[in-house]
Amino acid sequence: MSSKAIELFTDLKLVEKIKRRLPYLFQLAELESSRAGKIGMEVGSIRERVIVALLIYKFGEANVETEIPITESEVDVKLFGNPISIKTITGKNFSGVKLIWTVDAQKSEEFRENYYPHYDILLVQINWSDIGGFYYIPIGTQKKIFDKIGREEYIKLPKAGTNPRGIEITKEALISIIESEESQCIKINWQKRDIEFNSYKRWVDLWMED
Repeated sequence: MSSKAIELFTDLKLVEKIKRRLPYLFQLAELESSRAGKIGMEVGSIRERVIVALLIYKFGEANVETEIPITESEVDVKLFGNPISIKTITGKNFSGVKLIWTVDAQKSEEFRENYYPHYDILLVQINWSDIGGFYYIPIGTQKKIFDKIGREEYIKLPKAGTNPRGIEITKEALISIIESEESQCIKINWQKRDIEFNSYKRWVDLWMED
């Protein structure tokens, strides 16, 4: 567990702040990306920025690299040079976590044959009106489970003829990983607040500046 990211989970004062603030900030992300009451795909990018902002808040802007080359498709941010993949899921169970976004059947097969875990993961399980969590999953733990169960049991390919938008880690593999001793978890009570939100106000305020 060499990654500095683990300090998010051992700083007790910060842990309490994450428990308080993360549901509120993710609720804002949903409001920001909603149109006519429906949450748009861009919510994932906004949630990711919330987690990157948490890293900047904790470790300082100089230590958080956000300009990631497009060739590093699984990497969302680098902390002290250490690549991290940020993932979010909604609901009670741990299915649907994407390893990579693709709908091409041949590329999916190639990915499964060549995949091996390479990066730490920060995973947020959003479970509104119930308990979810914020998880740190170190690379060593992923490799251990992958080696134990094999790629067929670790990776879930899209079903032929469907459009699920990506290749997933299996629910069973993910549960094994997050229950490992090396992984870290902050339990979060996902309760929504009453928020007065106007998606145009920030832009109107900027127009009003000289």
